[in-house]
Parts: sequence; C-alpha cells; structure tokens
Amino acid sequence: MLSQIEGSRAVAETVGHCRPQVICAYPISPQTHIVEALSALVKSGRLTACEFVNVESEFAAMSVAIGASAAGARAYTATASQGLLYMAEALYNASGLGLPIVMTVANRAIGAPINIWNDHSDAMSQRDSGWIQLYAEDNQAAADLHVLAFRLAEELSTPVMVCMDGFVLTHAVEAVDVPSQAAVDRFLPAFQPRQVLDPDAPLTIGAMVGPEAFTEVRYLAHTNQLRALARLPELADQFAATFHRDLDALVSPYRCDDASTVVVALGSVLGTLKDTVDGMRTAGMPIGVLGLTAFRPFPAAAIKTAIGAAKRIVVLERAFAAGAGGIVSADLAPVLPADRELYTVVAGLGGRPVTRDSLRETLAAAFAGRLAPLTFLDLDERLLRAAEEVPS
Repeated sequence: MLSQIEGSRAVAETVGHCRPQVICAYPISPQTHIVEALSALVKSGRLTACEFVNVESEFAAMSVAIGASAAGARAYTATASQGLLYMAEALYNASGLGLPIVMTVANRAIGAPINIWNDHSDAMSQRDSGWIQLYAEDNQAAADLHVLAFRLAEELSTPVMVCMDGFVLTHAVEAVDVPSQAAVDRFLPAFQPRQVLDPDAPLTIGAMVGPEAFTEVRYLAHTNQLRALARLPELADQFAATFHRDLDALVSPYRCDDASTVVVALGSVLGTLKDTVDGMRTAGMPIGVLGLTAFRPFPAAAIKTAIGAAKRIVVLERAFAAGAGGIVSADLAPVLPADRELYTVVAGLGGRPVTRDSLRETLAAAFAGRLAPLTFLDLDERLLRAAEEVPS
C-alpha cells in the first residue's frame, strides 16, 4: 500500500522486513535516519530476534558485520562518505571472505573540503572492493533493491551495497509502497550460510594464501560477480511476480529505441534527465536516457543492447577521477563500437543542483556536435579565477 514516507524510513522498514539478525551502526549523515529507525524497531519489539550493536566507528561497524555474518547471522549496516572510506580495509575483508552482508550507502561527497551533500564519490571510490553495487533512481527502487540485495547476497555468498542519493532520496518524503512482511517472506528465504564459525566444529576462514593460489582466489571472485549479471534479471522477474511491480536490476532504458543520442546516468538525476529528454523530444530531438542500476558488476552486454544504434553517448557523471576523467565513461568506452562518439559530463558534485535548463543546453550541444569530450556542468569561471589569484 502506498504511503507518504521519508526515504530513510522506507528503507529501514524494508530492511526490518528482511529479518536481519545483527544490525551494527555508527551514525553519519545522511544515513543516520535509517539506523535510527531500525534501532527504534528493535527497541519497540517490532523487529524481533535481532541484535542492534552500537559501535564506536564505521570500521567497527563493518568488523561487527563480518563477525556476525561469519558466525551465521544475517547482517546489515549503513554508512556514507568518509564512513565508507574508514571501513575500506574491512570492505575488502568482507568480499574476500565471501560474506553476504548488505549495506546501504547514502551517497555523499568526500572531503576535504567538508561537504555533506550528495554525489557518488564515496561508492565509486570503492568500486573495486569486490562488493556488488546497485544504484536506486527513487525511493521505491531504494526500498525494493534491499529485498533483492539480501536474496542475491545470500545466493552468491557475496556482499552487496545498495546506493541511494543522500538527502535527495534519504530525506525526501514521497509515495512508497513499502514491501510487506508477508511478501518479503515469500521472496526471501531464511538465511542458510555457506560457512559458519562454530566452536563445536572448528575451522579457519580467511587464512593466509600465497602466490600459488591468490590469482585463483581473485578469479573466482570475478566469476562470482559475473554470475550476478545473469541472476539479477531472473531475480527481478521473481520480484515482479511476488510484489506486482517491476524492478530494473541491470539497466533501465527510457526512449532509447530510436534515439541518436543516449544519456547514461545513475541515481536520482535520472528523473530530471527524463523530464529534460521529454521536452527535447517535443522539439524533435531523438534523445534517450539509460539508467544504470548495476554498476558492479558492470552490465556491458545490457548497456550495448539498450544503446542500440545511437551515434552519441553522453555519460552524466556524479563523480570523476581527478587527472583522468569520467569513471563510468572509462568502463563504458570498451563496450561501444568504434564509430560511436563518447562524451563525459561531470555534474552535481557536492550536491550542486543539476537543472533541466543546464541539461537541455548541454545535450543540445551534444546533439549538434559542439560538446567537448569532457565537460564540467555549470563550471563557475569566476570562482576559478578567484582561486588562481590567491597567493601561494
């Protein structure tokens, strides 16, 4: 049933319906409302058979999740920005051990300078950590992807991040059909861990691996991620049959069938892009939008199919690699045929608004062949000149 609910609360209610057994959390904006709501569910008794662990840091949060998962519990945590970076060492441990932990990342810029607003710098910085990364376009997708994430993580025994834009989604109140407990129970079986640390049956996990086998370990981790490419659409079909609504698990094409220009993006900016493209279509410009839900593993084949015969591909990046360029663009370039034009537009860093007017102007330039290969949307030349004038 649809209800007006804050995005963070919708995610917390949904995670609670997934019946986690251990939740470990350290508050950092903009994810704090999620774990606050979950702690209230545990304290009130609405979420039973769950231990809520207050920890002293984000590194401790992931460490507790690792210990809980290794001991056979369904484990969950949430973080953002510097908090995600603080747990980076433990992220690699979780994926290397094959532990099916689910974590919400409320995407936020990385400092310095300090910035608490939204972009994708935090999750993108951990793109090679071995975690599956799924990005939500809106709060309905954010809630639904958590149910999918627990199922996928536990089937493949690998950790999953669900990324939702900080403040833009986490603090937005909108209509969401929060998955019911009965429906979640039908879709998500009880957790059956593949490996359990048990004093009565001692074993070792995460032991030292030398040069003779380390490559094989990494190869198996890679192939496990690739298995997710095949499994995600299947799970999305099962989700639709259970919850009676669609869920895009890999990509979400919008008006791409006859498009000569396709804009690729992740997260909440897709809504603004679709509105912009609708207006440009009215003016006779065949432009489409391709949303990426899965970023890791990278859905190369699905992207290539969705892009079709489009001549120009514009990647709207909410993060970038300083000294190199677009992050998503770098992954996308090898997928494209040699005759396609690829443009990178860096937009919305640190929460700067991405407006329809700016997008319309930029996409019109791409359509006319006037867009530079790398563009920073709404770059303030005045600020740049002022910075150059500061004495060193």
